[in-house]
Amino acid sequence: MIAHVFGVVVEKFGTSVIVDVHGVGYEVQLAAGDFDDTLIDSTVKFYTYHHVREQSQELFGFSSLIAKKLFELLITVQGVGPKAALAILSLGNSEVVRNAIANGDAVFITRASGVGKKTAERVVVDLSDKVGHAIRTDVNSIGLSNIIIGSDEAVEALMALGYNLNDAAKALEGISTELSTAERVTQALRGKS
Repeated sequence: MIAHVFGVVVEKFGTSVIVDVHGVGYEVQLAAGDFDDTLIDSTVKFYTYHHVREQSQELFGFSSLIAKKLFELLITVQGVGPKAALAILSLGNSEVVRNAIANGDAVFITRASGVGKKTAERVVVDLSDKVGHAIRTDVNSIGLSNIIIGSDEAVEALMALGYNLNDAAKALEGISTELSTAERVTQALRGKS
């Protein structure tokens, strides 16, 4: 299986890019956010899911390991194939989608192209206990609440060490986001908060 591609983006079309890896072009389908952020002639690394069917092979790419793991969870749900999972991930960054699932927000999931009410409900029922707790909010210096969004390198590091998304999120609960990634991972591994 192809775990990731690293190369130069030479073409963009639809929701796919062609990544040139030492003279071989790989077509990689991306969620809307990753597609919009990708520029022609830029060097990129996408974590990939290699989908093999009788008649074709497709690569689905993700800028973060968290997004790839969420995609893999989504396709375990009956009625959600790779295209529907990519459409769900196109609703927002992976943390927004994960939070919607954790909160049981099926209405948010139905906004994805090709995903109906029953499928969206199945997604939240099947995955709400697998994606971790809803994201928390932090209060900034002027008293406004900020939602913690985006890829968390500490979560990705724990997932690379074998944690699933839910366990990685739990391990990092209560550990200050002001610490470096290495310090956060070390504390999570020690079980301290």
